[in-house]
Amino acid sequence: MNILGISAFYHDSAACLVQDGKIISAAQEERFTRKKHDQSFPANAIKWCLKYSDLKGSEIDCIAFYDKPFLKFERLLETYLAYAPQGLKSFNKAMPLWIKKKMWIKELIQKETPSFKGDIYFPQHHESHAASAFFASPFKEAAFLTMDGVGEWATASFGVGKDNKINLMGELRFPHSLGLLYSAFTYYLGFRVNSGEYKLMGLAPYGDAKYKDLILSKLIDLRDDGSFKLRMKYFNYCAGLTMTNKKFHDLFNMPPRKSESVLTQKHMDIARSIQAVTENIMLKMAQHVYEKTKMKRLCLAGGVALNCVGNGRILQEGPFEEVWIQPAAGDAGAAVGAALFCWYQLLANKRVVDEKNDAMSYSYLGPEFKDNEIEEFLKENNIKYKELSKDNIPEEISNLIAEENVIGWFQGRMEFGPRALGHRSILGDARSAKMQKKINLKIKFRESFRPFAPSVLEDKVADYFKLKSNSPYMLLTAPIKDELKVKLNEAEEKAQGLEKLNVVRSEIPAITHVDYSARVQSVSRESNPLFYKLLDNFGRKYKYPVIINTSFNVRGEPIVLSPQDAFNCFIETDMDYLLLGSYLLNKKEQVEQRNKKAEHQEKEHFFELIEDIKNIETSNENIKKFVLALGIVILIFNGFLYAFKDFMYFWMLFLALLFSGFALVRPSILKPIYKVWTSIALVIAWIINTLVLSVVFYVVVTPIALIARLGKKTFLDIKIDGQSKTYWNNLEGSKKDITTYKGQF
Repeated sequence: MNILGISAFYHDSAACLVQDGKIISAAQEERFTRKKHDQSFPANAIKWCLKYSDLKGSEIDCIAFYDKPFLKFERLLETYLAYAPQGLKSFNKAMPLWIKKKMWIKELIQKETPSFKGDIYFPQHHESHAASAFFASPFKEAAFLTMDGVGEWATASFGVGKDNKINLMGELRFPHSLGLLYSAFTYYLGFRVNSGEYKLMGLAPYGDAKYKDLILSKLIDLRDDGSFKLRMKYFNYCAGLTMTNKKFHDLFNMPPRKSESVLTQKHMDIARSIQAVTENIMLKMAQHVYEKTKMKRLCLAGGVALNCVGNGRILQEGPFEEVWIQPAAGDAGAAVGAALFCWYQLLANKRVVDEKNDAMSYSYLGPEFKDNEIEEFLKENNIKYKELSKDNIPEEISNLIAEENVIGWFQGRMEFGPRALGHRSILGDARSAKMQKKINLKIKFRESFRPFAPSVLEDKVADYFKLKSNSPYMLLTAPIKDELKVKLNEAEEKAQGLEKLNVVRSEIPAITHVDYSARVQSVSRESNPLFYKLLDNFGRKYKYPVIINTSFNVRGEPIVLSPQDAFNCFIETDMDYLLLGSYLLNKKEQVEQRNKKAEHQEKEHFFELIEDIKNIETSNENIKKFVLALGIVILIFNGFLYAFKDFMYFWMLFLALLFSGFALVRPSILKPIYKVWTSIALVIAWIINTLVLSVVFYVVVTPIALIARLGKKTFLDIKIDGQSKTYWNNLEGSKKDITTYKGQF
């Protein structure tokens, strides 16, 4: 039985194929379009999943979409009603997207899989996250905790998974969200929301938590069980296009930092403060989940579960014996969760658990390129290379890394999720004090403060890191062992801010963050034999089986998918060598000429209108349809003139025939006319839409909102209750049958 899982339209759209309960393939749309965090419907990812298993749409038994669009739309409308007359810009931006795309999921699915005849299921957003956490885990029973920005209404949830069922027990609801709180500070510190949260986490250790108490006293009302409400007067994400407002900025006595501007110590202190608050809330939530469920094991998912520092603290300090985190914890992984939810929860199939291995296949679920395909690419493009045997690769690459070369490593199936795990990686020497700056500034083109993760042999993790479990997905941060630390002099001890970057703190300084921590990936022989051999060889020859492993991409681009993507990245950066399968490329031997960007590559545009105009599809079929419509309009207009003036304009008939001739013989000649005409039509439609939506907002939405407020009706629960012991909403006892999941509401 084949089940297709889909997530789309928020960020990191993805598709996956589950076959008889096994995850066969999964990939994010961004890897195909080369548009980072692409939120569009994952048409390319769907096509690849079907192609990989040699399936047609008619062979898909059912499709699971990761949330309920109409329920999300309800939340959107109620939010506008709660804040009107504020929110016009947000309303005008959001409504066209919903009207054009987001409300037509079934139609989009039918369009992309035209022969599909099965059922479409719509689990709720946090059910998809919970399913991705528990059903993919190696646990027969466990508690789960999901935390993100927002789904339909829920922003966090918890419950219990047993065998082939999950049961949600409680949730927090919008607008009170740990993910959105963290994103608000991401925005305030000049980083991009849904992308820059990693930067905020990496910046935090450079500061002190001076503003922790201010955040806890002014911005949030936190209960002992980890539930909370935000004081919404400081936030703008409900009604505006920014995350924070003037009251928020006044609270910290500073305007939002402009992107790419200088980072001050105050910025670093604020980053440390919100990270400390986030960790505190995560720990409290985990403790509450334990007290409610009494389970020994915990599964985590949702975007906040990518906060590896918080995850590490839950594992090290929390009450659970084991913690498993979905490697694609964000919305991409919810596609997997939706499909697994359908297979187990809705179709009641038996779940067999391998307690030694989870169901994610080490996250190696994407496209793969065999050596013959890679060699063909190299020869077609006249690229110089050296062929290595699989036995020689570990030795040769180890030596190159030890000589402080930076290596592009392209092997096997692409990783699913945000982390490179030894298949699409950039590698470097963890012993080198200058390697962090070199890779950040000359290869990744990103901020110098960003830390790098170490890959280490699984059976050697305890020798170098204070971590009580393996970390195959690079989602746990742990302190390095004391014996690896080097003694600092007085000046080094007193270093502040980014000066800390220049201080060598351990014998493996390139992966040791300024707080003596590292985001660890443990590598087993079973998970990645070639990468394991590389680490083992490096350890035997150069003392430490530890190397830098960072994702194979440059700033602003997704992780590479194909040999062409990898070669582009290699040529554009100061990377020294590239290993594509068995073929080693030396930068010095390459002629910097071929940088073939995919034809479908797009740049993000601020205005949806501009993006629509740029992406007008000038296919011959569209041009023919345009000419046919234009010819009919000309003939009708000419007939109208003839009826009233008793004569006909033959030049109009000639024009219609001329256009028709070109459309049949050489439609490409009419492309400029088609594009200009369509662009004008899009501009006119945009103006009309904006005017109509503005009228609807002020004539319909605002009066309803004002009347409701006069009647003391509230659309969002934003009131702080000083007497309440908890803000968790109880879900126990709520029952749903399979028909509930066939609707989008």
